[in-house]
Amino acid sequence: MLLTVDLDRLDVRDEHLVLDAGCGEGRHCFGCLERGAGVVGLDLDFPSLRAAFGRLHDRADELGSVGAMNQGDAFHLPYRDATFDRVICSEVMEHVHDYVGAARELARVTKPGGRLAITIPTATSEQLYLRLGDEYFESPGGHIRIFKPRQLALGLAKAGLGTVGVGFAHGFHTPYWVLRSIMNLPSADDSRLVQIYRKFLIQITGSPFMDRLEKKVLNRICPKSLVLYAEKPALS
Repeated sequence: MLLTVDLDRLDVRDEHLVLDAGCGEGRHCFGCLERGAGVVGLDLDFPSLRAAFGRLHDRADELGSVGAMNQGDAFHLPYRDATFDRVICSEVMEHVHDYVGAARELARVTKPGGRLAITIPTATSEQLYLRLGDEYFESPGGHIRIFKPRQLALGLAKAGLGTVGVGFAHGFHTPYWVLRSIMNLPSADDSRLVQIYRKFLIQITGSPFMDRLEKKVLNRICPKSLVLYAEKPALS
């Protein structure tokens, strides 16, 4: 399973309730569920939720846990204050104008002492794609900013969250998006080279050797994603 967040580092446990804000088709939801946690996924894109909800619900039933999905956005989370033990927000902040406002909502629904993992594309990879063409940022639903880690950390601080760690992920995916940018992003899926590399990415998923190679080498050279791990202060 291709995860951006290190669930060990986020310390997801079987007694936890986890929110995945911007869950897409729920890859982190399934990852947390397999660790015994209850999970709630939230996304604006209804087709993605529809594609994943039945499988998530069925797997949660098999494990005797909670697996739910809701449609909504990060600025108006439909949950009470201090609901979740852990919160994941992966590859969302680069799409929204008020990322500090979104971070405040994530903080609101996190329990005191709870942990969060916020992921964004690395500034280095984004600058590389930008040099290869404008389509990456001008396509509908594209990114509206290039983040630096300090910029996001300061935004989390304004939301009352303290950054406690940083990680990197998806070193194999940076060349993939470089290739897509070179091949003209809107029509890149028609490229034979893009198709071959995508097949390669699928084939290496779950390979222990390739996983170690990515974590030990490529994530230090050309990571596509940056992960900030944060905490909400515990009640004194």
